[in-house]
Amino acid sequence: MNFEAILFDCDGVLVDSEAITCGVLRDMFEEQGWRMTLAECMQRFVGHTVKSQRSVIEAHTGVPLTDAWLEQFFARRNERLTQSITAIEGVHEAVAHLHDHCQGRIAVASGADRFKVEMMLKQVGLIHFFEGRIFSGHEMPRSKPHPDVYLAAAAHLQIDPARCLVIEDTTVGITAGVAAGATVWAYAPPGADAHALRQAGAAQVFEHMRGLRLGS
Repeated sequence: MNFEAILFDCDGVLVDSEAITCGVLRDMFEEQGWRMTLAECMQRFVGHTVKSQRSVIEAHTGVPLTDAWLEQFFARRNERLTQSITAIEGVHEAVAHLHDHCQGRIAVASGADRFKVEMMLKQVGLIHFFEGRIFSGHEMPRSKPHPDVYLAAAAHLQIDPARCLVIEDTTVGITAGVAAGATVWAYAPPGADAHALRQAGAAQVFEHMRGLRLGS
C-alpha cells in the first residue's frame, strides 16, 4: 500500500524510555512493599498508563493510588529521563526518510502525557520533525488500547486512517492502531516477543529502524 501518513508511537519506538520509566515505577512500588524485578514491571506496565492500572496497583500495595503519589512518580520519572534518555538506534534516519516520503505528513500518537513526549523528543533531537503534530492519550476520551489518539492524529493530518501506517512496539498500541483502521508495523528489537506482536495484528515486524523504509 502507498501510505499517505505515518503515525508513530513514542516510547520504545522513537526513544529508548520504557526501561527507565519502569525502573522508577518499580522503585516506588518497592517503597510501598510491592517487590518485583524490572522485567516483571515492564511486562505488566509497558503500553499502559499508570492510572489505567489503578486497581492492580492498589491490590498489590494495599494503599490508594493518590494524585500526590502520581505527581511524585512523574517528577522522578522526568528527572531520570532527562538524565538518561536516548533515541532508538537508527531512528533519526528512518524518521527523516518517512518525513520526506510523506511530504511531512507524520505525527506522534502516544499514550504518554504531552510534557513527557515533548521533553523526550527535544532531548534526542527529534522534535522538529513533529512540532504541531504530537498527540497524547492523556488528552483523549480514552487512551490505548482504544483508537482515539490515532484517530485524532489522522484527522489532524486529514488522512483516512486506512491510508495511515502506524509504528508500534507493544500489543496494547497495536490493538489501538488496528482499531483505528490503520495498518500497523511493529518494531521488535532482538529479545522482543515478535509472535505476540503479530498475534495482536501487526502486518509486519522489523528488528532495526533501517527496516523502516517505504518506496525506493
